Amino acid sequence: MAEGLRVAAASQAKRLKSSSTNSEEIEKQEENGHQAKRFKRDQEDVEDQNKKLPKRKIVLLMAYSGKGYHGMQRNVGSPQFKTIEDDLVSALVQAGCIPENHGEDMKKMSFQRCARTDKGVSAAGQIVSLKVWLTDSILEKINNHLPSDIRILGLKRVTGGFNSKTKCDARTYSYMLPTFAFAQKDLDPQDETYRLSQERLEKVNRLLACYKGTHNFHNFTSQKGAKDPSANRYIMEMFCEEPFVREGMEFAVIKVKGQSFMMHQIRKMIGLVIAVVKGYTAESIMERSWGEEKVDVPKAPGLGLVLERVHFEKYNKRFGNDGLHEPLEWVEEEEKIAAFKEEHIYPTIINTEQEEKSMVNWMNTLSIHDFSSTATGAQANDGSSKNNNELDGSDGCDDDSD
Repeated sequence: MAEGLRVAAASQAKRLKSSSTNSEEIEKQEENGHQAKRFKRDQEDVEDQNKKLPKRKIVLLMAYSGKGYHGMQRNVGSPQFKTIEDDLVSALVQAGCIPENHGEDMKKMSFQRCARTDKGVSAAGQIVSLKVWLTDSILEKINNHLPSDIRILGLKRVTGGFNSKTKCDARTYSYMLPTFAFAQKDLDPQDETYRLSQERLEKVNRLLACYKGTHNFHNFTSQKGAKDPSANRYIMEMFCEEPFVREGMEFAVIKVKGQSFMMHQIRKMIGLVIAVVKGYTAESIMERSWGEEKVDVPKAPGLGLVLERVHFEKYNKRFGNDGLHEPLEWVEEEEKIAAFKEEHIYPTIINTEQEEKSMVNWMNTLSIHDFSSTATGAQANDGSSKNNNELDGSDGCDDDSD
């Protein structure tokens, strides 16, 4: 009988324990449910609060150092290729400017970049347009969530239908390079003591000026054929500024302004001028390169290419003084732009050139180009790398609006 009592007691204790466990699980589930509901309510409260804020179309003035990034444009589905827009979108979400789902689908915020800079290319005056909630201290909040080599330097309200890509009249790029790139080919290509003479600078500028006007640039990209009308591009100006010395090496900056540029076009324009100045080919090749035949045009290194500024002259004329919108000019931000270049862009170009010697290594390949004949083989080889370039973000500029 005592044994029966012990069994009964044990059974009752087991039932009580099981009941207690079930009760705890139910309470835990209920608590989790309450937490989920509270979290959902908090999210809804944030959404409701943000919806009360004005949502407006704006443009952001951006500056960034492109080293370490696979270009400007986001590579959806390729997270291993870090881009400028990845960091920008993340900062916009964290700053409370856009909801998280807009970061996942950028069309929801009408996002558009003015120019698609590619792998390693920097910018001092990139413009993006998008719709955001205009929170207080919005620039400070966004920059707090960005790395130091990406900065938002300005913000302006624009018309509701504004698109930074299609409304852009022209883009200005710069290309910073060591001046020994213009030395005669029989000189030491690594001579950092080389200084560009005034006479040679004048020759460089005379050749660069030949690009002004409208030409067929099918030989300056791997994407267009000679009969493709979109290969015709209008260049407004192109010149080399006075050289300067940094870290014991002389550099110069080439500026080029055009309506739009194709992938690798600027680098090939500069590469061909370097080949002519150094004596690898005759000046006549420039005019021949605008004809229908294939010409072997060398492509200068991507290091040194910077998107300087973008121009909205037609928009400014129509809306810049309408009393509601400001002209898209950035006079007040000029000091911040210059400071960013001095701190992040120029040192990166100079240090990378000294460490990796990209210009020297590239100049050593000029002798293998056959400038006197058509470049069927060379052009085919250049074009064969197109798919690889697109996968890794490329390494030139491409703001083609086709």
